[in-house]
Amino acid sequence: MLFNSIEFALFLPFVFLVYWFPLKGKLQLQNLFLLAASYFFYGWWDWRFLGLIILSSFLDFSIGKRLAAEPNDQNRKILLWISLAFNLGMLGFFKYYNFFVDSFVSAFTLLGQPMEPSRLEILLPVGISFYTFQTLSYTIDVYRRKLEPSKDIISFFTFVSFFPQLVAGPIERAENLLPQFYKNRDFDLEKAKDGLRQILWGLFKKIVIADNCALYANQYFGAPDEFTGVELILGAIFFSFQIYGDFSGYSDIAIGTAKLLGFDLMQNFATPYFARDMGEFWRRWHISLSTWFRDYLYIPLGGSRGGKSLVLRNTFIIFMVSGFWHGANWTFIIWGAIHALLFLPLILTGKNRSNLNVVAHGKLFPSIKEVFSMGSTFLIVSLAWIFFRAESVGSAIDYLSAIFSSSLFNMPSIGSNQLILFAGIFLLLGIEWVNREKPHPFTWDTSLPPVYVRWTVYSVFTWIIILFGGAQQTFIYFQF
Repeated sequence: MLFNSIEFALFLPFVFLVYWFPLKGKLQLQNLFLLAASYFFYGWWDWRFLGLIILSSFLDFSIGKRLAAEPNDQNRKILLWISLAFNLGMLGFFKYYNFFVDSFVSAFTLLGQPMEPSRLEILLPVGISFYTFQTLSYTIDVYRRKLEPSKDIISFFTFVSFFPQLVAGPIERAENLLPQFYKNRDFDLEKAKDGLRQILWGLFKKIVIADNCALYANQYFGAPDEFTGVELILGAIFFSFQIYGDFSGYSDIAIGTAKLLGFDLMQNFATPYFARDMGEFWRRWHISLSTWFRDYLYIPLGGSRGGKSLVLRNTFIIFMVSGFWHGANWTFIIWGAIHALLFLPLILTGKNRSNLNVVAHGKLFPSIKEVFSMGSTFLIVSLAWIFFRAESVGSAIDYLSAIFSSSLFNMPSIGSNQLILFAGIFLLLGIEWVNREKPHPFTWDTSLPPVYVRWTVYSVFTWIIILFGGAQQTFIYFQF
């Protein structure tokens, strides 16, 4: 079920009304109802894969209880490895089986030994990368004794399958989200209003920005040889805003929907295209995944302790794994390697932790240096996105070759619809710039601005979504 669908527009009010009225104050029934709603939400796509979520939830719930009761360290490690092997094995089979088979065959073909392997037509379960990492965070934290194991099976199953962030995040930590299922939740009108405002902002980013950008990105990436170099740069920029509007828009809708139900989810994006270097970009882009890798992979590998060679090794591992997490294609691995290489100068110069504050903090306008830093970082990120978007490594290289050809300096052909889309992108950037220190742009005190100004803003954005929304597109991160 898509957030930008009629089905969800009917589903969410029904869940909200039942959850807060007949079930108000009945914690166990509320959790059981959320669990049923979450399974219905996921099963709307393909009910057959509900078994994977249920099995993963049951295994980690059981292992969590055993970890708490087991005093022997060796046995506790075995229990942890069972959880890791099952969850990562399930993820590996559904997501990477054909990738490894194809890579194996290609390697032997290059050596002059052609093979005819049997490929499996495996359907990738939506959101498997997200809920797998979410439940693993629980098992690992219980193993580390950072978290008490859950004794409430309904709460735990609902934590794993919570529908607002089930299929594309944010990837919540058990220590943040799970305890929220244990406590009685009272309806908070101000939180609900803020949730609706964030949903509206997320729908604008998804329907107006991402879905319209997708039309042109698909056009440029589909036939790069038919366009000039500067037009292909525009195609990369369109994809940059497509993936940002699509993914951050999903996160905004997920966080806003959770607020309607009385839950707090972590912020997943913090104006990443205003980043001044690659380190800052990754502190602001897909925050729930980058911090997951930091805490469960980078730090256990040694983190920043030790010499620069160790830091470089750990950084490359993180980015390569991050690229592989995104998909079973060499394009994603190369995309991860590119970002690792872009990180290298920051590590060597000791500037990877620079720019921790918000750009132009307390000022309306950035400095010339900040403008240059933001512009160059955005351009580099956009060029790297070409590998992320391309169907193959060869296609990405062809696209880049077509950019840096003699046609690079030709005048682009830009239609009126593209100009309208650029106006929407500038509107997005302008609003995010003014509100860059807030969780989302419509975060404001209920008394400021005046009520008529607030409702004018809501009305204007609603009409923009209705009038300028693009053809419905599936969320990009559903494929991961």
